Amino acid sequence: MKVYGWYAVAAAAEIFGCYAFWLHLRAERSPAWLAAGVASLILFGFSLTRVDTQFAGRSYAAYGGIYIAAALLWLVIVEHARPTLRDIVGDTVSIIRAAIILSARSR
Repeated sequence: MKVYGWYAVAAAAEIFGCYAFWLHLRAERSPAWLAAGVASLILFGFSLTRVDTQFAGRSYAAYGGIYIAAALLWLVIVEHARPTLRDIVGDTVSIIRAAIILSARSR
């Protein structure tokens, strides 16, 4: 469960960090959002190093599925948009893929 916890922290930090840049550049919000974005992206990078795996690439590959799920949650909670059926099916496939990769992480 610890792996998924770090992935959840990483996903939240990455999405918030990128969204902060989005707010500044596309919604013309204060440059202070950039500082928050940079800090959040640093937390994202740190979080991925906490995942117990021998290879960084395997950790990043598995993280992809978690990131997609988190991005769709962000879509619903923050942007108040509804995921499409294709979003949900695609995310389900990516979560299965991530679980397969994580099950082999110690090999």
